[in-house]
Amino acid sequence: MQASNGIILNDNERERAVLVSVQRPIDKDSQITEYLDELAMLADTAGASVVRRFTQKLPQASSRTYVGPGKLSEIAAYIEENAIDTVIFDDELSPTQQRNIEAELKVKVLDRTSLILDIFASRAQTAYAKTQVELAQYKYLLPRLTGMWTHLERQRGGIGMRGPGEREIETDRRIIRDKIKRLEQELGRIDRQMATQRSGRNAMVRVALVGYTNVGKSTIMNLLSKSDVFAEDKLFATLDTTVRKVVIDNIPFLLSDTVGFIRKLPHQLIESFKSTLDEVREADLLLHVVDVSHPNFEEQYEVVNRTLEELGAAGKPLFLIFNKMDAYRHTPKAEDDLTESTKENVSLDELISTWMGKMHEACIFISAKERINLTTFRRNLYAVIRGIHHTRYPHNNYLF
Repeated sequence: MQASNGIILNDNERERAVLVSVQRPIDKDSQITEYLDELAMLADTAGASVVRRFTQKLPQASSRTYVGPGKLSEIAAYIEENAIDTVIFDDELSPTQQRNIEAELKVKVLDRTSLILDIFASRAQTAYAKTQVELAQYKYLLPRLTGMWTHLERQRGGIGMRGPGEREIETDRRIIRDKIKRLEQELGRIDRQMATQRSGRNAMVRVALVGYTNVGKSTIMNLLSKSDVFAEDKLFATLDTTVRKVVIDNIPFLLSDTVGFIRKLPHQLIESFKSTLDEVREADLLLHVVDVSHPNFEEQYEVVNRTLEELGAAGKPLFLIFNKMDAYRHTPKAEDDLTESTKENVSLDELISTWMGKMHEACIFISAKERINLTTFRRNLYAVIRGIHHTRYPHNNYLF
């Protein structure tokens, strides 16, 4: 198995982890399963082996220990009997929750936010990305300093401990605040440089790929730009924004590939990656890529839309790309089945008809991997970009 930092780990070297989730009344059983599947993928990306999942139905998570005392005792007993290293919760824990849970379980406790931050820390390659992630980590750690350093000293290394989590125990709030200030100043300096670089690109239409993590954005980037951008079937394979010049027929434009979004993307990361995500905010056109083969692709679609709103990028011209149509699977209903159809029963043709009919923007179904429908995609994309180019540069239409 390969950890997120590229090191090959065998099963004996991987941390043994359990996952914990609260199922609220609005959550369906299928949703909780999908949420924990995603959390398991995050844990695997970070270098842990998930050996069990715990779920408790509650009106809302306990403000003291997230789950109830009985469930926490059940988890503690399982940890002791099965040599568990780490417990991962599918929500961001408050500092109080984390301290109380650690006191009861006596092992390393991570929440969804710290796990994602840890993956970003191991995936960051450039100095800019590393600075962005470090800033996000410090902002996450600051309210959690009280009582945590003894725990960190006992649990050195491993997932959740990359980056500033391994600093010396004498680190205190003042030092961390000073560090945050210096990191913000450094990012501000780089942001100004990048803004200057972006201002020099205004002679061309700018297009940004957006979407949930692991939907195939980098693969589409490679197909359009004929370049070799790193693409991997892993969560958060891309952190640094990549910009390429692309020419379709006679129209040049700039295409950028940005970090993938995810459910409950930590706000610290959104804030720290502000300049990276400026490529989205300043784009003339967004290519929203959706993995149509995912059982909950509609929820992922909404997660991306909400994140775009949070970034101030909602309302931009949009081209919706349903990718991985080759992997779409459904279960046809029996002829005598009169119950209402669900999305699991809908054929790909019906899905295409539905979405193509209700979308006001451009919409297409493709398979980047199998190169299905790419000619139509390029033709339709050309028409959209040509319209934007014509509107933005009315005096530069000699190309047409």
